[in-house]
Amino acid sequence: MTALTKHMARLKSGPAGENTGLLLMLAVLVMAFSLASPRFLTGANLGSMGFQMPLLGLLTLAMLAPIISGGLNLAIVYTANICGLTLAWTLMQFGGAEAGIGAFLLGGALAVIVGVIAGAIMGAVIAYVGAHPILVSLAMMIFLRGLGEFLTRGGDISGFPEYMRVLGHGTVAGVPVPLILFAVIAFGWHVLLRRTPHGFSVYMTGSNLKATEYAGLNAKRTLVLIYALSGLLCAIAGILMAARFNSVRVGHGEAMLLITVLACFLGGIDPFGGHGRVFPVIIALVILQVLSSGLNLIGANQHLATAVWGLFLIAVMVLRSDQLRLLGKLFFRKDN
Repeated sequence: MTALTKHMARLKSGPAGENTGLLLMLAVLVMAFSLASPRFLTGANLGSMGFQMPLLGLLTLAMLAPIISGGLNLAIVYTANICGLTLAWTLMQFGGAEAGIGAFLLGGALAVIVGVIAGAIMGAVIAYVGAHPILVSLAMMIFLRGLGEFLTRGGDISGFPEYMRVLGHGTVAGVPVPLILFAVIAFGWHVLLRRTPHGFSVYMTGSNLKATEYAGLNAKRTLVLIYALSGLLCAIAGILMAARFNSVRVGHGEAMLLITVLACFLGGIDPFGGHGRVFPVIIALVILQVLSSGLNLIGANQHLATAVWGLFLIAVMVLRSDQLRLLGKLFFRKDN
C-alpha cells in the first residue's frame, strides 16, 4: 500500500515546470519562423496546421496510454488503415460516392468495432499470456499490414461521398473541423486518465504492476481496456484519414508512427511507464507541427524535418537523463 500512496501523491503533483519549458520552446520556434518567413503567421498557414495536426494528434493519443502503462502500441498506423478500409468497403457496398449518411454511420461503427477488437486482442495477449507489448503490437502490425495488402492487392480505395469533405476539410466559425474533433477527444482523454478509476489503474499499472495487483486493482482488465481504447482512437483516426485524403490504402501515414513516440517523449511521458499527462503532449504536438510547417515555408527538404525530429528525441532523452540531473545538482551545490 506504500507504493499506492506514493503514486497517488505523484499523480496530484502538477507539471508546471515541464509545461513552461515546452511553452518557451514553442515561443522561440514561432518567433524564429515568423522572422524567417512572413507567411508563417498568416491565416492560410495557421489553417493548414490546424488541418494537419489532428490526425497525428489522434494517433499520438492512441500511443499515449499504452506507454503510460509501461507498454507500446506499434500497430496504431495499420490499425487506423484497416479501420479506414472497413469504412471504405462499406461505402463501396452502398454506391461509393453515392452512398448515404446511413452507410457512412454503419461503416464508421464497423470501423470502430474492428479497431476495438484489434486493440483488445493485443491487450489480452499482453495481460493473460504475459508477452511483451512491443512483440505483440509488432505482430499485430505485420498481420494488419499483410491482411490489408492481401484484400486490396496493394491498391487503394477512393471516391467517397461529398459530405465526408466536411469532416476532413470543413470549418466551424473558421476553426477546422478536424481540430475541433481532436480537441474534444483530447479533453475526454484527459478526463479519462486523470479523473476516473480506469485512469488511475493505467498509471498504477505502468508504475508498478505487482503493487497494482496487491492493491486489489484488476491489472489484466486494465491492460485489455488500454489497448481496446487505443484501437478506438485508431479507428477515429482512420475515418478522419479517409475524409482528409478521399482515399484509403495500406501504408497511409506510415511515417507518423515514430513521430507519435517522439511527441509522447517530448511531452514528458516516461518511457518506462507510470507518468505523463495529455496537455504537455498536445504542446509537444504543436511544437512538432510548427517545426514541420516552418521548415517547409523556408524551403527546407522534408527529410530535414525528419532528421530534426530525430535530434529532438535525442536531446529530450539527454536533458531528462538521471546523470544530467545529478550533474546539475552538483553544479548548483558548488555555486552555493
